[in-house]
Amino acid sequence: MTDDPLARLRDAAARRAEAGLRRTLRPRGADHDGLADLASNDYLGLSRDPRLVAGAVAAARAWGTGSSGSRLVTGTTELHAELDRRLAAFTGSAAGLVFSSGFLANLGAVTALSGPGTLVVSDQVNHASIVDACRLSRARVAIVPHRDAGAVEQVLAGRDEDHAVVVTDAVFSVDGDLAPLAELHRIVRAHGALLVIDEAHALGVVGDGGRGAAHAAGLAGEPDVVLTLTLSKSLAAQGGAVLGAPEVVQALLDTGRSFIFDTGLNPPAAGAALAALDVLEADPDLPGRARATARAMANLAAGSGLETADPAAAVVPVFLGEPDDAVRAAGICAEHGLRVGCFRPPSVPKGRACLRLTARATVDESDLTRLRAALAEIARSTGRSLHA
Repeated sequence: MTDDPLARLRDAAARRAEAGLRRTLRPRGADHDGLADLASNDYLGLSRDPRLVAGAVAAARAWGTGSSGSRLVTGTTELHAELDRRLAAFTGSAAGLVFSSGFLANLGAVTALSGPGTLVVSDQVNHASIVDACRLSRARVAIVPHRDAGAVEQVLAGRDEDHAVVVTDAVFSVDGDLAPLAELHRIVRAHGALLVIDEAHALGVVGDGGRGAAHAAGLAGEPDVVLTLTLSKSLAAQGGAVLGAPEVVQALLDTGRSFIFDTGLNPPAAGAALAALDVLEADPDLPGRARATARAMANLAAGSGLETADPAAAVVPVFLGEPDDAVRAAGICAEHGLRVGCFRPPSVPKGRACLRLTARATVDESDLTRLRAALAEIARSTGRSLHA
């Protein structure tokens, strides 16, 4: 027993600091403090695009700055209904429902489609929003090894539950690799389950015109496939969505707590997302430019002898092992004029601290030249070069 209820928090913070795991907020300027942005999720470089700004401004003028209530009360405007339809049409889905964040979309989809007496099968490196959704689902949860379709099939075949849901990221948020979606769909169909695919890092980057990984795998519109996504990455707005059969959307309307009890997405974000869809449809080559940049960045890392991965979309990890090495590497990048992501446990497993580089369709050759120099210095200074 202690008289100081905050002592436990201070002790835990001290242990995190000693392990190199303390986190701080660092407010940036509008120009990324003069650093080239290789850290954000603005994969298509649209966050400052005048067309998206105009879409947000027009929506604010027409509808105001907030949606004024939950979507089942006053928070569904004609703009929201249009975005529901456009997202579904863009991905080849039957119906759609926009949430105020991608995190809440995952919570809503997994919890509404599962529950007591059901089984949820989840990849071990799924995003935290999926992890939390599984915890809240009240279903039996089976965690399977990363991208192991055989393990998924084994769990489904051995279940006692009548109903099951398999949930996976399409493109995984740190390693940047792609889930075996076609194989997973074959398995869930054989076992009468649903497949929930989080397209957060795939929408706008993967597939024909950026329509996502499910579309690229030939799964668009399949009744046993449910998509979740965020509007805050390639679409450079805010919010999330669940797309699927009309029965799925109705279940969310009736039982999705993260939808029912949350204020609807603000109209300017909806307007920006609609404008981003217009841009993607007008310029279907944008996704390919983002993917080409990611491949170039991965080649630079490999050429410096650093451990990386073949990117499926725009995420390029550079694995450095220990948190201190990753923090030091991020500082080297800043010295070279580059802002990069620095991922440490618990965001990644112990021993897998890394830089997370993110490609944009608008990255230019000068940015890549600076990255080449930074990666070469990181390889030398950390001793992590595989060429040694």
